[in-house]
Amino acid sequence: MEEKGKIKILILDDEKQFTEELSGFFEGTNYLSYEANTAGDGRRILSKNDIDLLILDVRLPGVNGLDILKEVKADFPAMEVIIISAHGDMDTVIKAMRLGAFDYLRKPFRFMDIQISIERTQKYLQLQRKLKQMEEKNSLISKNLECKIDRDFIGVSSQILDVLEQAITAANYPDANVLITGESGTGKENIARIIHHSSSRMDNLFCAVNSSAIAETLLESEFFGHKKGSFTGAINDKMGFFEVCHNGTLFLDEIADMPFNLQAKILRAIEEKVVTRVGDTKLIATDFRIISATNHDIEKRVEKKKFRLDLLHRLNTLHIHIPPLRERPEDIEPLLTHFVRVYTTRFNKPSLEISKDVYTAMKKYDFPGNVRELKNMTERAVILSKGKILGISDFMIKSAKPERVETSEEFIDLKTIEINMIRKSLRKTAFNQKEAAVLLGITRDALIRKMQKYGITLSKHEDL
Repeated sequence: MEEKGKIKILILDDEKQFTEELSGFFEGTNYLSYEANTAGDGRRILSKNDIDLLILDVRLPGVNGLDILKEVKADFPAMEVIIISAHGDMDTVIKAMRLGAFDYLRKPFRFMDIQISIERTQKYLQLQRKLKQMEEKNSLISKNLECKIDRDFIGVSSQILDVLEQAITAANYPDANVLITGESGTGKENIARIIHHSSSRMDNLFCAVNSSAIAETLLESEFFGHKKGSFTGAINDKMGFFEVCHNGTLFLDEIADMPFNLQAKILRAIEEKVVTRVGDTKLIATDFRIISATNHDIEKRVEKKKFRLDLLHRLNTLHIHIPPLRERPEDIEPLLTHFVRVYTTRFNKPSLEISKDVYTAMKKYDFPGNVRELKNMTERAVILSKGKILGISDFMIKSAKPERVETSEEFIDLKTIEINMIRKSLRKTAFNQKEAAVLLGITRDALIRKMQKYGITLSKHEDL
């Protein structure tokens, strides 16, 4: 029989003796425990009971406990999860924490250890309720807007304040198209979402599309939709991005990489606000706003006949440029402080102080990956931290900083610098693309595109 005022715990482990012993430990306490030895039993208990805490084994019959963790955090985001395992390693720990686990205990452990962990969980839940009522000190946007965009927008520099002012101005003109430029990792999509959710279109769809990630054979179908039977595989009528975004915002990321043969059709849709599905003749009216973004010099693309000048004129009615982080070093400290607070809370770490040396070193660092790199760097530092103070060694600033290129010339072009950085990152990570991308502060897909662009291979015999 359920008792009021008790924390309800589900113990999901394939060892029946373990679940029985742990459940017995909770008898007569302020905890009400449930036992499950398979994923199916666990799901049934979760569906019928308001569980507060899940104690989850990594290895279960026929399923990976990390997959269960991902499922639980998606269906029950408020539920806390403590991962246990007899086979844990650092990679598993990091994956579990990133997926939302509150704590990680390795078998064998004393039952008192898990009680201490649960007590910390209670304190964490109370702290979370308090934090929800507080405003972030350096946040430039309202808490309501921050929740809508599910992003952080932190800064104190005049440059970032100017960017925000331009975004709010753009929001007041919901029919004006906006072009956002800036290096990778500066937060272009953040600005696009701020514009959308601050405008009169806020109650309608914001659809983000990577202009270079769609297969060329599906481009027209994805943007304009198609009629059933119009081509092999078209088994149903389908709405395209322009239709889906009726009264909303279509965000075209990496617009400079859009295939040239599609640009004329995109231009016509933007001008006429009318589209025709592939395989159909019916005209469909749709009202949308285009916000596009690029980290390229799009005017050079125009000069090289790789981007239409008339389309550029349609896209940049309003132009917002986000300066790289290295040009606004005063934003580094509030961003770093914010990210440390976020990750110590998320990973249930004690309050960590940041050494002044860290701030000093970071202000001298170029941050090729911008805010995204700083965020990833901080997440790793918090996860692997062992003491109460985060120092320079925790952030690996020296290893991440690009080496100085020795040259007798006074000027070296950006392309050469980028090629050198990619090659050095690949060499430092033993040609591991994923790790090299993290080092550069970009996605693995972006790294692959740059490698293809510059003809950089993964051959270990190549002189990198």
